[in-house]
Amino acid sequence: MKLGHLTFKPIKVDDELVPKTIALRAHENGIADDVFVVGINPDLADTALFCKEYRVSLDISTNCLIIEATRADKTWYSACLILASDMADVNGIIRKALGARKASFAPKDTALRLTGMEYGGITPVGLPTDWAIYIDEAVMDRDVVVIGGGFRRSKIAINTRALAKLPNAQTLDIKRA
Repeated sequence: MKLGHLTFKPIKVDDELVPKTIALRAHENGIADDVFVVGINPDLADTALFCKEYRVSLDISTNCLIIEATRADKTWYSACLILASDMADVNGIIRKALGARKASFAPKDTALRLTGMEYGGITPVGLPTDWAIYIDEAVMDRDVVVIGGGFRRSKIAINTRALAKLPNAQTLDIKRA
């Protein structure tokens, strides 16, 4: 699959470009045929730099946000997948969907520890299976989107129909107005 200046290849279980958990979960969830990976310069992993350098359109580039939710003494985590050009309504729509009193971006160290992924490379494919994954409706309007590959040195292209097959995935309009 070619996007911009990059040629993505099908993900394999023993793929060195992604953490093993991501490749295994793609296979376990029956979506491996819809997940493609490519190596990139890790210094260009941040979305704006990546899109500019590799000529991948912002309208198919996504960010996976890790959300920390709290209610009383309970803390839990979820993820949101949103187009890179949009902003997620964490304190409104996402907080309500989670049934939380408070929702915010998870601290960086916490997000990295819980996901086993690198900052700038977090993807919904390898997340803990008990986490809710909220996918913005605009993401699902695309055929294919690009997301982090677990490492800063890779990106994943995924058919959006495969995103809906991830455990606990829900489609919502999560954009901030």
